Amino acid sequence: MSARCQVLGTIPGFGNSISHSHVRTKRRWNPNIQTKHYWVPSLGRKVTLQVSAKGIKTIDRQGIDAVVARILARGERV
Repeated sequence: MSARCQVLGTIPGFGNSISHSHVRTKRRWNPNIQTKHYWVPSLGRKVTLQVSAKGIKTIDRQGIDAVVARILARGERV
């Protein structure tokens, strides 16, 4: 599973871990991706989405129908 939110498109951030002695090593910050199942009345079925915690809040604000319509307009499969 890739660390990408289907709603917001959030991807991992990259940077350095800096130790006490200032040795730098590469690291990544993954978004908080959750697998969620939603009932979409416009499609008449359940959809499974890989969404971040912020994406879940976006769905709560805008509604699942609006968010799924935007995902489908981008050409993604739901």
